[in-house]
Amino acid sequence: MYEFISGKIAQTTPAYVVLENNGIGYLINISLNTYEALKGKNESSLYIYENIREDAYILYGFAGTREREIFQLLISVSGIGANTARMMLSSMTPDELQAAIATENVNQIKSIKGIGLKTAQRVIVELKDKIGKTTGGQKLAVPEDNTNAEEALSALVMLGFSKGPSQKVVDKILREKPGSKVEEIIKLALKIL
Repeated sequence: MYEFISGKIAQTTPAYVVLENNGIGYLINISLNTYEALKGKNESSLYIYENIREDAYILYGFAGTREREIFQLLISVSGIGANTARMMLSSMTPDELQAAIATENVNQIKSIKGIGLKTAQRVIVELKDKIGKTTGGQKLAVPEDNTNAEEALSALVMLGFSKGPSQKVVDKILREKPGSKVEEIIKLALKIL
């Protein structure tokens, strides 16, 4: 089993990267979070998860071990395969996903493409107790009242902005200015987006 693969980045896309190591090119599926971490690099080291099936041998790569741990927890949930877990980690950062599970935020989880209500509930039920173990002792920054964030996000989506980037901007604003009103969040988000 591979722990990590290091090498030159021969090709990169938002869905996969080809790492060349000793004349061998490894096609490794990645999330958007890992893609962002690889931008501007010529060489990299990715932590690997091997998905061995009857009909395929697929590698998934992660910029950090924490993202890989959350990926492995996600695929342990009935009904979530490797591609769905990768989609979840592309839609939200590991911190955001962990916070959504810890706070039982079903709406945030089911907003991910391909995740319905029952799957979101199953993720929360099966991972709520396990997810805290991946923090390595860190305290989660969980917003006490996120109705302002949800309203602002909903308004931004109705204005035509994509949900993923809008969510990140709203979260960033609330980290910098906790307790902001909905109108303030939207105004600041419009300047950033």
